[in-house]
Amino acid sequence: MGQFRKKMIIVAAAGALAVSSLAGCSRSMDNDAVVAEVGKDKITLGVANFYARMQQAQYETYYAGMMGMTGEDMWKQEIEDGKTYEDSTKESILEALENLYLLEQHATDYKVELTDDDKKAINKAANSFVENNTLEDKEAVSGYEKNVKKFLELVTIQSKMDQPMKEGVDENVSDEEAAQKSMQYVFFSYNKTDEEGNSTALSDDEKAALKETAQAFDDNLKASETKDIEAAAKEAGQEVQTATFDSESTSPNADLVKAADALENEGDVTDLVETDSGIYVAKVTSFLDREATDAKKESIVQQRKQEQYDSLLKKWRKDTEIKEHKKVWKKIDFNKQGVTIKQSEPAGDK
Repeated sequence: MGQFRKKMIIVAAAGALAVSSLAGCSRSMDNDAVVAEVGKDKITLGVANFYARMQQAQYETYYAGMMGMTGEDMWKQEIEDGKTYEDSTKESILEALENLYLLEQHATDYKVELTDDDKKAINKAANSFVENNTLEDKEAVSGYEKNVKKFLELVTIQSKMDQPMKEGVDENVSDEEAAQKSMQYVFFSYNKTDEEGNSTALSDDEKAALKETAQAFDDNLKASETKDIEAAAKEAGQEVQTATFDSESTSPNADLVKAADALENEGDVTDLVETDSGIYVAKVTSFLDREATDAKKESIVQQRKQEQYDSLLKKWRKDTEIKEHKKVWKKIDFNKQGVTIKQSEPAGDK
């Protein structure tokens, strides 16, 4: 029974879902049962199931494929003692759902409300879902009109709350705080690629010879008055790459960044930086890369805004009594029912 899945296609409010339920294991659930209580609000199993299945669809469609496994195998993975990937994901999903209710409860604090246009769009999407799916399909994900509408109301309010909750942070960031350096570097790889594109590791003797080549390159570059790394690389048959960085950067390699960051003057060249995959030689070209620094400033501002947003939610969670009913939440089982995203067909193709 655990290896056979019956396929169903449902058109969701936010796209199309392909639902697979285990034959013989399907059972109707009490959609009005309470999964969690957030203050005075009760999260029903119907809303929780629909929300969870939408999130599950994202994971099974994109992440499972990237990890090279089926959805079932992904959820069964044990990430720590006695805790599976499904357990961890469901914890995050339930917390996120509780947060959606908190956002709804505090919407009036920011003068956020659903407009008539919002309500019309929500009703249209929910009605479309109901009309275009069979009862069996909707039962699989609790896709009844009231659950779909509630889900859409919650995520609409969430999107409208994002900006006002992040307003008021200090958006002044100094060059010193955001400073990004830039470098040019050459990488002598311990792997070689043949004409057919196959990669193989160098032998120990070949690595020793490559190190001598890299050392000669480094010595010649340091001795050069212009320290023209591009000309030196061309002569050595190597490629020059560029990167921007600060002391906390780890790309393209943490040891390379550390060596480059320690240089005292623009134009200085590192010693050889040996790694498991090859050898780096770098030249610092700027201690203040304007474009990268300005981008870092924006990143810092966005981080401050997100921290303020997260801090508000954390405070609201602390100030609100939240009660979870684990036995009810357990009824939503990712192993017993798979959900993946399927692209909707254009109207003309139906």
